[in-house]
Amino acid sequence: MKSLSRRTMLRGTGVALALPFLEAMRPSARAMGAATNECPTRFAALFFPNGVREDRWTPTETGFDWTPPSQLEPIRDAKNDVSVISGLWHQAADTGGGHYVKDAGWLTGTTITKTTGVDLNSNGVSMDQIAAQRLGNLTPLPSLELGNEQVRSGVDGVTGYTRVYGAHIAWRQPTQPLAKEINPRLVFDRMTLIASGKQSGRSNRPILDMVREDASRLRGRLGQHDRQRLEQYLDSVKSLEDRLEAMEGNSGRRWGSRVDFSTRPAPADNPEAHAERTRLMLDMIALAFEADITRVATYMFGNSVSEVNFSFLDDVEGSHHELSHHGNKTEKLDQYERITTWHVAQFAYLIEKLRSIPEGDSNVLANSAILFGSGFRDGNAHNPHDLPVLLAGQGGGALRSGQHIACTKDNPMSNLLLSMLHVLGVNESSFADSTGVIDSLFV
Repeated sequence: MKSLSRRTMLRGTGVALALPFLEAMRPSARAMGAATNECPTRFAALFFPNGVREDRWTPTETGFDWTPPSQLEPIRDAKNDVSVISGLWHQAADTGGGHYVKDAGWLTGTTITKTTGVDLNSNGVSMDQIAAQRLGNLTPLPSLELGNEQVRSGVDGVTGYTRVYGAHIAWRQPTQPLAKEINPRLVFDRMTLIASGKQSGRSNRPILDMVREDASRLRGRLGQHDRQRLEQYLDSVKSLEDRLEAMEGNSGRRWGSRVDFSTRPAPADNPEAHAERTRLMLDMIALAFEADITRVATYMFGNSVSEVNFSFLDDVEGSHHELSHHGNKTEKLDQYERITTWHVAQFAYLIEKLRSIPEGDSNVLANSAILFGSGFRDGNAHNPHDLPVLLAGQGGGALRSGQHIACTKDNPMSNLLLSMLHVLGVNESSFADSTGVIDSLFV
């Protein structure tokens, strides 16, 4: 059925009867070419480095009547949309390796292979990519990987691991991490091109054919890691062209953006300020979900061993990593806590942003599951037990939000990741070292 004008009337001989507002009158998906207004379910994983001040994170109460500790104060107004899940850990990450083992395996539940080069191996596919493999045929981008910091090369002199591990949480294959975009303007421009159909693959010469010669020249000037990233990018362009072409050739279904990008302002071009870049990247996740350009996203507030200086916060002097090694000194602990609270406030910002976007009878947040956490609990001890984990949204009606779920000690974090797959309709029987889903999460 074609989209109806809001002025549509039922007409008869000498009479015209005005209609009430109907779903078919919505200008969003139908006007942009989509075949349906059904509300999709989305998933995003937001990672922040360096852990938390552990004595001020977990609520003392369980169930639905809990009080946010000081580091969770920013989500007080969104408390009914957020669940705190305590007691989880990744046993496979309890092998030393400082930050890298915990962080690179956050969404895989596996032990990464120690290396000093670019021959990375996570020994598993990340949960987000399993979801993307199953849901990716429904959207132009199977998944969206965003971050704030560039990949760092070289070897960490303390742990002996390549620093490249610290820039990746999304793994398409055990040896293929997905490069993240750190420029919000480029993210917006890419989504605009997708929505406009300019990357639809309908031209006589596909994009890759047109740039093949220049790409070949560029390869010869790049180091091994950059060549790997270039190949990943070109593969993603080819995949996008093939995907959109296949969608257009499928008479039963044609994808269309749910957002008119011409009405949306483009973000500032690659802002230097960490706080500004963070907000813009969260805006890009919200926009990608609203437009249905992807249903799976990951975002890294910072890389492992992030040295971002947080002096832009009141009463904070120094870098995140430095202050996470607090040595139980009150002055450092207080600053460490302020940085964690700032990260929680950004999570709260995304929650409110998604909740403000109407969709069907609810909103985008209600149709999403947003995971927020770190690879270990305490930055001073690099402790992988009792990971700091928050989960927002109702997952399209599958989740009971607003509770503190205290799992038994050392429950596999993989149980939560398996639960997220089930929320997305990917009913795997297991994931990594999972023992089952977390039943109390579900309606």
